[in-house]
Amino acid sequence: MAAPKPQNRSFLAFLFCVAFILGTHAYYPKWQMTKTEATISWDVSGYYFYLPALFIYKDIKKVEFRDSVVQQYEMSSGSYQAYDHESGNRVMKYSAGMALQYLPFFAIAHTVAAYSRYPADGFSRPYQMAISFGSLLMAFLGLFYLRKSLLCYFSDTATALTLVLIVTATNYLNYSAIDNAMTHNWLFALYALLIWQSIRFYERPASWRAWCIGATVGLMALTRPTEIIAVLIPLLWGLESRKQLTARLKFFLNIRGAKFILTAGLGVAILGSIQLIYWKYVAGEWLVYSYQDQGFSWLRPYLWQGFFSGKGGWLIYSPAMILSLAGFIALWRKKRPLFPAIAIFTCLFIYITFAWDIWWYGGSLGQRAMVQSYAVLAFPMAALIQSAWKQRALKIGIITFGLACIYYNVWLTHQAHKGGLFVTEQMTLPYLKAIFLRSEVPEETIKLLDTKELYPGQPKIVETLAYKDFESDTLAHNCPIPPIEGNRSLCLSEDTQFSPPIHLPASAITTPWIRVEGDFRCQEKEWEYWLMAQLMVKFKKGDEAIQTRFLRLFRLLPPNSTKTLYLDVPVPNKHYDKLEVQFWQANGKKPLAIDRLKVLAIE
Repeated sequence: MAAPKPQNRSFLAFLFCVAFILGTHAYYPKWQMTKTEATISWDVSGYYFYLPALFIYKDIKKVEFRDSVVQQYEMSSGSYQAYDHESGNRVMKYSAGMALQYLPFFAIAHTVAAYSRYPADGFSRPYQMAISFGSLLMAFLGLFYLRKSLLCYFSDTATALTLVLIVTATNYLNYSAIDNAMTHNWLFALYALLIWQSIRFYERPASWRAWCIGATVGLMALTRPTEIIAVLIPLLWGLESRKQLTARLKFFLNIRGAKFILTAGLGVAILGSIQLIYWKYVAGEWLVYSYQDQGFSWLRPYLWQGFFSGKGGWLIYSPAMILSLAGFIALWRKKRPLFPAIAIFTCLFIYITFAWDIWWYGGSLGQRAMVQSYAVLAFPMAALIQSAWKQRALKIGIITFGLACIYYNVWLTHQAHKGGLFVTEQMTLPYLKAIFLRSEVPEETIKLLDTKELYPGQPKIVETLAYKDFESDTLAHNCPIPPIEGNRSLCLSEDTQFSPPIHLPASAITTPWIRVEGDFRCQEKEWEYWLMAQLMVKFKKGDEAIQTRFLRLFRLLPPNSTKTLYLDVPVPNKHYDKLEVQFWQANGKKPLAIDRLKVLAIE
């Protein structure tokens, strides 16, 4: 019997990954944070609400504690964790899978809180800490089982490098170390466990292994219903040819194989029934679509945006995963039995992920919905590394690319939490390019979150094309903000959403750029970007806008201040009839005064 191959490199890589995650967690310990930066905040609070509702407040139907705890802990901007159902009860928005996984750690925290100075209310420090450290444990378990599975097919070196790249060079780092209580870290671990269980089942089939596979798939679907496609992994694992497919079908159709299928199916059904029972008990219906107006565009998936958008493109923010996609060629050539299960799963997973109408998945650092699939995509990455390691040029190329991706990912992670340059949900490619690998940028750079370009260099003002002092404006009489100059300023408010448009004929514009400039005053700053008042500049042909640029003014306007702001806009090459300048309050409620508005020709 041959001696087992040494696995020192991959074990050291595993320890390095654990240390790297712990270090990143210590860099930004969310369990010590408060409000919307706490561990139990935003979507995590929604996953978690089942536990305090059931075990502390004894109110799984009405969830009457919702508004008070959201207000007390300021965990989100609204009480969306449970919504009002037509039954008269409140239904949790998210399914119960994460609550079930949090349960052991919740129980520990509740016991500790009962004997501490912290309130045993489900949201105080012991609960934040328990969920955060429980999430770290899941990350380590996921990497442990991923390493074991990779070593069944790949060299110790390829396994080691794959682990290091996934942890340090992708957004998995953020979702395992910092935002680790979200679904993606936990599902990554479940995928890694499912792959390991599938490998072991086909080595030595047993009912208890079939049960574990079914229960794992059931828990994944209970966590995120679309993860039911994970069932493809155990069903297709190791299939290489039609002959093998026929043999497997025969195996599952005989008495012994059917027993395994029924056992696994029972595991899926028991876990999945938890959500059905909850819906029936609370809403009186077996099936409830709790996402309300959010859904999928199955015929028009957002594939290009999902891959390459500046807002959250997967390969823009985790370019290291290009190695996984390229690795499918090596997987087909060298490890063909793995190819069908991984390729079919990946294509379906990507299609479902980017068919979701909110394809950028709010609050993401890159495409967070792809993170759990990295446990599967690790296999083509390892196949590429193992194949390329025999060729010096490819080896050097992968090392260089990997190191660059690590540096970029660490920079991104820092900017998302402490650096401040990453602006979640609002990123654009021009803005990302302007801040790329920098620690500081000019204040004007933030305009690229709205507009596509900034004037290069220092412009020369050629002439004033229009000027408005709003002294005769009739919309300002109810403005709670004092005029900036004179007796009146233009005033936007909850009741005045639009300003009268200012028009200039195309013949008046002779320079390649124009600048719209004005003085702005506010008392309270609007922090929600979708409610920020906008300066809109449109070049129109008839009633059709052929080019539009806008600026959210509160981005650059501090609270209780007056400031001169401007937007530089290139003149389009297309034919247009007129220029239109207008302000829009964007349904916001924070008043804004505007004065000394100028349209300037610049070059």
